[in-house]
Amino acid sequence: MGEQGGPTLIQSVQRALRLLEVVAEREGRAHAKELARAAGLPLSTTYHLLRTLTHEDYLQRLDGGSYVLGHRIDVVRSHGTAARGVAQARPALEWLRDELSSAVYLARHIDGEVVVVEIVDSPKAPRIDLWVGIHHAAHATALGKSILAQLPAPEREDYLARHPLNDLTPHTVVDRRRLRDRLPAPGALAVDDEEYAVGVRCLAAPVTTADGVGSLGVVTSPASLRRDVPRQRLRSCASRVSRALSLG
Repeated sequence: MGEQGGPTLIQSVQRALRLLEVVAEREGRAHAKELARAAGLPLSTTYHLLRTLTHEDYLQRLDGGSYVLGHRIDVVRSHGTAARGVAQARPALEWLRDELSSAVYLARHIDGEVVVVEIVDSPKAPRIDLWVGIHHAAHATALGKSILAQLPAPEREDYLARHPLNDLTPHTVVDRRRLRDRLPAPGALAVDDEEYAVGVRCLAAPVTTADGVGSLGVVTSPASLRRDVPRQRLRSCASRVSRALSLG
């Protein structure tokens, strides 16, 4: 418990965090008794914490009985890095929203799926209703097609093998061969011309970082679909977003 008037602190959480710090410092060279001494914890408490942290995959027990950080630490770290990158990219997303008077969508390829990680809109530029989840409709969206075009062929074929090409509108391409032929060339913009929803048209530009690919998309009017200015601004913003995500 904290001091009167101060924050309420959970001692078991503090102890678990301290134990993780000690394990990281020892780099797999310490057993339970050594960890208990280094963390200043009773041995019985240390054993309980080690079992819990190992069960939750925050620690891994090696064959020799020592401990190292588990894979959940990497998951937390990577998600934190991704969140920081998106936060750093937000000013660029807001700029594009205001320049094109359109909601802006940022998607990433994560664990084999196409995921929308951020939407920036406003009352003057409301988002469209994603009535079918983007991870089930990459073939019918500019965001998804941009990402599919950037993937190595084996990863793209794996995605297409796991996701049926559902017929969402009369314009949706549901033949895999035709879809492959209509994916944008490297660096080019992807187009959704009423393929996801009737009356909705979108453009998307590739977003690339050292650890993966993504895409940046906007809703556009039929007249603006092939105009140079919206395309140039979308490309410019995609470059800014790529840099922001890389710095995250």
